[in-house]
Amino acid sequence: MIAPQMAKLDADPTPAALRVVSWHDGKTTESADSDGLEALIADPDARVWIDLTDPAPDLVEHIADQVGLHPLVAEDIIESNERAKVELVGDFIHIVMFALRRDQDTEANEVDFVLGKGFLLSVHTSSWDPGSAHQLKLGVGTLLEKGPDFLLWALSDGIVDGYFPIFDKYADEIDELEDAVIDRADPGTLQRLFKLKRELIRLRHVVAPSREIFAQLTSREFEAIGESHVFYFRDVYDHLIRLTDEFDTFRELVTGALELYLSTINNNLSVIMKRLTGVTVVVAGIGAVAGIFGMSEASAGFAGQEGFGFYFITLASIVAAGLSIWVLRRIGWL
Repeated sequence: MIAPQMAKLDADPTPAALRVVSWHDGKTTESADSDGLEALIADPDARVWIDLTDPAPDLVEHIADQVGLHPLVAEDIIESNERAKVELVGDFIHIVMFALRRDQDTEANEVDFVLGKGFLLSVHTSSWDPGSAHQLKLGVGTLLEKGPDFLLWALSDGIVDGYFPIFDKYADEIDELEDAVIDRADPGTLQRLFKLKRELIRLRHVVAPSREIFAQLTSREFEAIGESHVFYFRDVYDHLIRLTDEFDTFRELVTGALELYLSTINNNLSVIMKRLTGVTVVVAGIGAVAGIFGMSEASAGFAGQEGFGFYFITLASIVAAGLSIWVLRRIGWL
């Protein structure tokens, strides 16, 4: 019996951590423990989905042992991966994907799939709900009836479909930043641009490898993928091609926004320099006249002891300064 072995685990899995759904002879059954799992998978007429949510490492190793996975695959599932990937290990296909969620920042949650003969194993955090895939609304049994590879398509398609709302948010944010760069090119806008650029780099590690995953899954080199189901995986591949093109567009737009920011800063600096030059012209003109005639004449002027020439030069300096201000404003320097 498997129950005594389960008691040896360091941490007993909660009912939500393990979910086993099986289809056999048109009937679907669901269980929250692994009792009889090995015999169930050995049944050639049964199709099984094993779903692990936030599992303890011991539980992953235990389930891997029950389904016959290589220990290195179990270790790879327990450890976090930085990139999406697909690899063939014996008779099993191990796929790593990332489900995206965006609040203030974009969060990538790893989802591991292992497709074997007659079963599909999925391991993920509680941040991703496999029931969110719209294909599962028809019922898991309906999908398992067509094979575990068809269930793999349904879950992976749900993950990729979740990318589109994230990309729409990025498009809106880029539009907003482009307007902000034109309206107010301040350090806060620059920080948002660099933050968005860093997020797009992280996003590239999700989308680009995922495209390669489905390129391989549709190449008909995996026996576990039924010939009649390759078309469904091709549809996901087409979605990822579209997302990759959008990602390239986003990267170009952000780069363009950064160039626009620098151009705006340079233009603002040019405006400031022109205004300072205009002020210098006005002040320097008055200073030149004052320097020629000397400040010693001012005291006599205030005492009423200066002649007409002093007052004429003073008035002429003021008029010349006023004309300079008018001309500079006309040409946009003030």
